[in-house]
Amino acid sequence: YMRGTVTAFSPFDARADAEALRKAMKGMGTDEETVLKILTSRNNAQRQEIAAAFKTLFGRDLVDDLKSELTGKFETLMVSLMRPTYIFDAHALKHAIKGAGTNEKVLTEILASRTPAEVRNIKQVYLQEYEANLEDKITGETSGYFQRLLVVLLQANRDPDGRVDEGLVEQDAQVLFRAGELKWGTDEEKFITILGTRSVSHLRRVFDKYMTISGFQIEETVDRETSGDLEKLLLAVVKCIRSVPAYFAETLYYSMKGAGTDDDTLIRVMVSRSEIDLLDIRQEFRKNFAKSLHQMIQKDTSGDYRKALLLLCGGDDE
Repeated sequence: YMRGTVTAFSPFDARADAEALRKAMKGMGTDEETVLKILTSRNNAQRQEIAAAFKTLFGRDLVDDLKSELTGKFETLMVSLMRPTYIFDAHALKHAIKGAGTNEKVLTEILASRTPAEVRNIKQVYLQEYEANLEDKITGETSGYFQRLLVVLLQANRDPDGRVDEGLVEQDAQVLFRAGELKWGTDEEKFITILGTRSVSHLRRVFDKYMTISGFQIEETVDRETSGDLEKLLLAVVKCIRSVPAYFAETLYYSMKGAGTDDDTLIRVMVSRSEIDLLDIRQEFRKNFAKSLHQMIQKDTSGDYRKALLLLCGGDDE
């Protein structure tokens, strides 16, 4: 069940696409229009076939050619589209923990939103590709309760969805209420354990029950009782438990809202969700922000970069 905007292109001819891309980049100047039209309308598996055909026909590396012919955000977007799906998240995490300063935003977004199966896969790929243990890398660059919740999420042991036990729902809601609102100071560990390990269906009921008991949305409590990176991570986990598409709609909205655009986030989300749930994200965006994702991209970006993002976005939901 996929609700992406990008699907397999048919009739697909990898060699014809490779030839068109070579022609678009050969000699003086580049025909960016051809490059973006081909790459946004083929799915990731097909892009990998095009890259293989490109090397077979011309003895050249397609990604290297894109990097030398294109520039700026448009280049970043096209190169991101070429990254094989299986390595996309591991690559993003590798760059988030590389060098001076850790990009907590990327760690938060990926580890809060991916399923346990996806997280297990990321750890495996990270080890294969980078010959390093992802958990060790992350614990080396983070600290405190933020680190501890990341480690819990990295275990990928969230309870599977099953029959919800109302007694346990009541118990968890009470524990959270006592650990936050009713306590002087906060028992962060209780929040980490419950939000990091209980099943999605169970937690949705816990959030309802919590509201009944306390009169607050769980988000309000997290906001009041915690701060910094831990607060952002707890909020991301709560939002993803409620709805992953709504979480990404909000992430996209804030990547463009106000002065300046967080292009790294915009690109990462548009590319990584384009074959999964971007249709659902668009729906949530329209519902929650009184404008369409298409409109906001249109207003906030320009040039070939904008053209490519709008093609990935697909329709306008006005």
